Amino acid sequence: MNAVPEVPANATAQDILRLGIEAVQGPVKLACSFSLEDVAIIELAKEAGLEIGVFALDTGRLNEETYEVADALTERYRIKIDWYFPKHEAVEKLEREKGLFSFRESLENRHECCHIRKVEPLGRALQGLAGWITGMRREHNVTRTDLKAIELDQLNGGILKLNPLLDWNEAQLLQFVQERRLPQNRLLQQGYRSIGCAPCTRAVQPGEDARAGRWWWENPEHKECGLHRR
Repeated sequence: MNAVPEVPANATAQDILRLGIEAVQGPVKLACSFSLEDVAIIELAKEAGLEIGVFALDTGRLNEETYEVADALTERYRIKIDWYFPKHEAVEKLEREKGLFSFRESLENRHECCHIRKVEPLGRALQGLAGWITGMRREHNVTRTDLKAIELDQLNGGILKLNPLLDWNEAQLLQFVQERRLPQNRLLQQGYRSIGCAPCTRAVQPGEDARAGRWWWENPEHKECGLHRR
């Protein structure tokens, strides 16, 4: 099992990445949803000369604009993205038995859909890795306020989980992306601030937090898909 390194209070995002990569002594990949956070992490890693892999989960219900960002990243950085898909038998069974929008009927149904489309593929994506990187930030939601820079992921075999942008705020993130002219999802210009599957994502209203548009019919404390169980 990996040991969690001590992270100085003043550590930068690149410091966190470097400390985590050195600590795991094995393959590390970014779980990329093509958000501003993920794009920023790829840029930071490239700038620091840090070798990380990139994987993505194609749930089958992503927006076209999300695929455009993926294409732009492969073109800009010449990186290989390892795509993982839900098992088609499970998707077919779910949609035949419960329809196309069962996830809006109950929290249990929504968790079932997320498990099939995200959680199970994530398990396959993490196999053989010593660590993984996320774009989670404490500012995102009440479910993420106790986030650590580097933590032990007991639910995924005790590998290390790196959260280099945990203390970045949204203004800081936007400034970084805009100054470097990094690829951005076109939906951001339409009021979307956190983008997941198309049927479960909407633009946010003035005064709402960034993740208010995710599963907007649920209470804030429920707004996780299961990828980041804490």
